[in-house]
Amino acid sequence: MIKSLLDYFKNNLLLALSILTILAFSGFIFISPQSFYYTIESYSVTIRNLFGSFYLWLGLGCVLFLFILVFTPLGKLRLGKEKPEYDTLSWIAMLYSAGMGAGILLRAVQEPVFMQQNPPISSNNSAEVMALEYTFYQWGFTAWAFYVFFALVIGYYLFIRKKTMLLSNAFPQFEGSKLIKGIDLLTVLTTVIGIVAAIGLGTEQIEGGLTFLLNTENDYAFAYLFTFIIFLFGFISAYQGIHKGIQKISNWNIALTFLLLLFVFVQSDMLQIFENFGIATYQYIIDFLPLSLALGNYNPGKQFLTDWTLYYWAFWLAWAPFTGIFIARISKGRTIRQMILGAILIPSLGSFFWFSVFGSSSFQLIEQMNNYQGDFDNVFTSIFVFLKAYPLSTLTSILTIVLLVGFLITSVDSAIYVLSMFTDKGKQNPKKTHRLVWAILMFIFTEAILLLGSFNAEIDVLTAMQKLLIVTSLPFALLSVLIGIRLVKDFRSLKS
Repeated sequence: MIKSLLDYFKNNLLLALSILTILAFSGFIFISPQSFYYTIESYSVTIRNLFGSFYLWLGLGCVLFLFILVFTPLGKLRLGKEKPEYDTLSWIAMLYSAGMGAGILLRAVQEPVFMQQNPPISSNNSAEVMALEYTFYQWGFTAWAFYVFFALVIGYYLFIRKKTMLLSNAFPQFEGSKLIKGIDLLTVLTTVIGIVAAIGLGTEQIEGGLTFLLNTENDYAFAYLFTFIIFLFGFISAYQGIHKGIQKISNWNIALTFLLLLFVFVQSDMLQIFENFGIATYQYIIDFLPLSLALGNYNPGKQFLTDWTLYYWAFWLAWAPFTGIFIARISKGRTIRQMILGAILIPSLGSFFWFSVFGSSSFQLIEQMNNYQGDFDNVFTSIFVFLKAYPLSTLTSILTIVLLVGFLITSVDSAIYVLSMFTDKGKQNPKKTHRLVWAILMFIFTEAILLLGSFNAEIDVLTAMQKLLIVTSLPFALLSVLIGIRLVKDFRSLKS
């Protein structure tokens, strides 16, 4: 049996290296948590100091590159000859659930309020409109452009060039070399770290919601339990495949999200929400260029950029490989133009309206308080404090927790499926044993991170994971430039 296992890993070197690296990394965290924390802190600060402007230029470059491509004849290229596998509603539901889901619940209230109370930039508009505009900037076109850029690369090489679903296909000149294995291993590790950080934040919010509802002290037992539930259902969904599992859960997530959005919307000042949404969206579009490069009056300062924008850009980049691959997989049969416009504009506008509803309603509540005492400052409990001001608060809070679990499940099942495709030699329908391996491995890693946090109160492990994303996303940021150059060369060869 041992010989069979060794032969299996020998034939699947990427899977073996991924498992060994993740286990070794986990061991290092446990053996020397302080060293881990301060090392990551040091590297993340250095990277943000040296490459901060590069991240901003890269984000703008991705948006411009994709929108220019839309209006060229290449936009008509179809990703495969078949008709689209999924109807438009299911397609949007799946890409949104995998790409943003839990994040919009985490930041729905806290981020717009923070921007209103701590204006990052000066504006001729009201503080409320400016707060929404900057929130749109951090959750809008740039975030989805990072995702769609990688989706374009994978979709092009998979469905048009008929290669496997691996980012290393962008570098055929290095085929068979150690560099190719390094690119694929880096993709796997970045995906794992990104998903673990997201699950950690999500379970913290679930725990925060439960302690707020039950009026109890923080208890890590809640986080352990919900992590187990999330990974169990995430594995079941990934095991069943995209049609039977991921698609159904994503559709339910979007339906419940719309229900919560509608509940808040109809009980708030609807005209004010529409006004804020329209003005902030217009302002975001005309200010997009100076916002993207932090020019002049649109520069919020180094500290703010470090704490917010650069962190977000690193987070989107860290999620871009697996989210992009998943978007490519579910976009089979669509044209490049449809994929770019659909996956950038529709989710962005949906997020803008979401933040307009919760942000505008929060601003109204703050105005009614007369003396705001930071009620919405806590990122993990802000939405539950907010819902308490409305009727049926217990029911809507429970619905929010259910939604959180649902969105995290779709993030986990998407990650399991994508990691399985990667480590099963880029197959579109990976072996189910791979899905089980990745479910177990990511569950162990996530539980280890949560356990470490419970036993080392002086170390903010989740913050360390977020900083780690900044470190691990840098190679992808640099790699994406090379991939973009290679893609342009390939497109030129198609035209000729």
